Amino acid sequence: MQVWGFYVAACRRDNKNKEVRMGPLEGLRVVDLSRVIAGPYCSMLLGDLGADIIKIERPEGEGTRGIAPTVGGDSSFFMAFNRNKRSMTLNFRNKTGQETLRALIAQADILLENFRPGTMEKMGCSWEVLHELNPRLIMARVSGYGDEGPKSDRVAIDPVIQAASGLMSMTGQKDGPPTMMGVCVVDHATAMYATIGITAALQSRHVSGRGQLVKVNLMDSALSLLQTSIPDYQLFGKEPVRVGAADRFGAPVNSYETKDNRTIQIAAGGAAFFPRLADAINMPDLVLDPRFSEGPDRMQNAAELDDKIRPWVRERSANEVLEIMAEAGVPCDIVAQIGDVTKDPHLIHRDQIIEVEHPNAGKIRMQGFFARFSDTEPTIRHGIPAVGQHTEEILKEWLDYDEEKIVYLRDKSAI
Repeated sequence: MQVWGFYVAACRRDNKNKEVRMGPLEGLRVVDLSRVIAGPYCSMLLGDLGADIIKIERPEGEGTRGIAPTVGGDSSFFMAFNRNKRSMTLNFRNKTGQETLRALIAQADILLENFRPGTMEKMGCSWEVLHELNPRLIMARVSGYGDEGPKSDRVAIDPVIQAASGLMSMTGQKDGPPTMMGVCVVDHATAMYATIGITAALQSRHVSGRGQLVKVNLMDSALSLLQTSIPDYQLFGKEPVRVGAADRFGAPVNSYETKDNRTIQIAAGGAAFFPRLADAINMPDLVLDPRFSEGPDRMQNAAELDDKIRPWVRERSANEVLEIMAEAGVPCDIVAQIGDVTKDPHLIHRDQIIEVEHPNAGKIRMQGFFARFSDTEPTIRHGIPAVGQHTEEILKEWLDYDEEKIVYLRDKSAI
């Protein structure tokens, strides 16, 4: 009955009087205390899926709002991770503010935080306290190294975890130094694992009626990205080397320069793709050459194989190469700049470049939704919020506070 009641409450009717839901998680309430990337990206994913995200910020706002460059008072950094949320200010260090926080949590389905271990306990918001307050609550905790072990109390951010996990040692040109990836990939992976953990806990709650604590951390998430590196080291004593734009498991896979000075990536290392590539570049005898006939041989002689492909690509424009490879069924595409991505007809056709409203900066272009649904399509219900834009609205809606109570909170410097 609880599940059915939730479903009915979340339903809307379209212009044909058909029941629809505005995102598969509509009806869920989320208190988001997180900052920077991993936590805010997780809550944004939940918000894109329809959950009501209440972003709790310090009275001066989250620190990432001020990262240069800014427009309309906010950074593009903040904008990228905070759509589909409502912002409320709350002073965590204030006793009255902490009481208000617990009152909000009592009404929530999900609590998300990424403070250093022990911070929530100092605020009187340990898992034990909150679970007793709200037995159906799912609390998701995001940390750097986890909440136990020799490094648990250390500050950690994505670049440091890329280094500590071995990811950085694997990234970069073959003869170059270890290199960070182009984006904070560990933060993003952690956010996705937190989202998976939360939705799994929701399913468990449907069965048990009780919430639970979900813990993820950057270090564990980074290890999950190492592919075969750990078993390869155990079995063969093999440290992964840096390979640049090549592939660790197949050849030919690499970037090549075209006649019009574009760079394209061809990935024809698989047994099905290599014969197609050989035919497409008018070198069918490559598949009979003992240096290239089998996958391990191609890997061993990858540089020689690249030397045969590179002149053929260099004689043609990027569009010519793309058309030939597409016709042959060989994976290939341009190494795009972000300007190319924002104008990509394929992405535009699929609504993957969208506009999100900011109260002071207007419409901000950004990436679209990560999944599509036949009946509960994600939507932009809230733009990028200004600091505390929805504080009074949330207090009235979630806690039924009147104007007198809200004035009291302001007088106590709680909001």
